[in-house]
Amino acid sequence: MKVLILCTGNSCRSQMAHGFLQSFDQQIEVFSAGTQASGKLNPKAVEVMHEIGIDISHHTSDSVEKYLGETWDYVITVCGGANESCPAFLGSVKHRLHIGFEDPSESTGSNEFIMSEFRRVRDEIKDEFLNFYIENIKPNL
Repeated sequence: MKVLILCTGNSCRSQMAHGFLQSFDQQIEVFSAGTQASGKLNPKAVEVMHEIGIDISHHTSDSVEKYLGETWDYVITVCGGANESCPAFLGSVKHRLHIGFEDPSESTGSNEFIMSEFRRVRDEIKDEFLNFYIENIKPNL
């Protein structure tokens, strides 16, 4: 099973989803990329994932172009921008899904509030991707 998770910057939401999906089952080949990859991970995303025992610090922020020629079981967009600029994958993708989340990196306010937004989105990503795994991937492994 081969899954690509797409976001615009590939620094936060797609990286957290990648970490969760890989943690659910090591047999799944999980990759993440960005339509406009930032080239780095958001440190707050790394921190909130570390809080729950998932290390994504070794992930890289890659451009979607790196993966265009490959065949995928699933391509999942996690933000509206990536969803709108994703049609290039239609020919080599068995299933294309959009599971959208707010971008916690756009939060403003105190550090405590910003971190609470990262945790909230992290937990939403965990719930949605666990459901996706249980309903779509696990039965087909």
